[in-house]
Amino acid sequence: MFRHVPNLLTTGRLLLAGVFFALLSYYQYEGRGAPSLLNIAFIVYCVALITDFLDGYLARKWKVESRFGRVVDPFVDKVLVIGSFIFFAGKNFIIPETAPEGHMGVVKTISGVVPFMVVIILARELLVTSFRGLGESSGQAFGAAFSGKLKMVVQSVTILVILLYVNYFYRFEKGSPAEHYARVFRDVCIWVTIGITIYSGVSYVRRAVAMFRAEPRPGDLSTGGPAGVSAGVPS
Repeated sequence: MFRHVPNLLTTGRLLLAGVFFALLSYYQYEGRGAPSLLNIAFIVYCVALITDFLDGYLARKWKVESRFGRVVDPFVDKVLVIGSFIFFAGKNFIIPETAPEGHMGVVKTISGVVPFMVVIILARELLVTSFRGLGESSGQAFGAAFSGKLKMVVQSVTILVILLYVNYFYRFEKGSPAEHYARVFRDVCIWVTIGITIYSGVSYVRRAVAMFRAEPRPGDLSTGGPAGVSAGVPS
């Protein structure tokens, strides 16, 4: 019975991701959807983070790690993070601004997230997933590194900070000290996220290069003898 609980938690987190994205889809800054939707989204994301911790903790505690969990757990994490940043850079979070006559308006998002940031996050995830697939297909473990876990934590904190900033943005007078410091804190979180995402990607690239260099070439034997000759065995 216990062996299925971590997998059920992982599946539940995927369902929570669907609810979270539905809330972000319906919300629109200065448009449809009450700001309370983001309060609900904030709670849903926090619950998802708790299940993310619990499924891994319980799987290790009860020694019921499974292939399903190894594949689906990081998949759900990526869906939550990448999906969140895609929504934050989308039309629902655009600040409507009227440009002076004869000038082109600059499109900004209240979330502070822009498309190139999403591209960086997505590129890192695709790259690491590719390396992990290549490593495991050749029989070499390519599990999560500390930088990868740190990246997930920072990204999740940033998502929660953005939700809070967007939801309570209207309470601050534009340009007031409270609004200024809140916006600076939001931007710092975003740029720290981008920096750690890049650092994590570079770390995995170096790890993958070392792993592939250590792979025996065709004809080489693990004993270290000449190609085609097995040490201790007549040729």
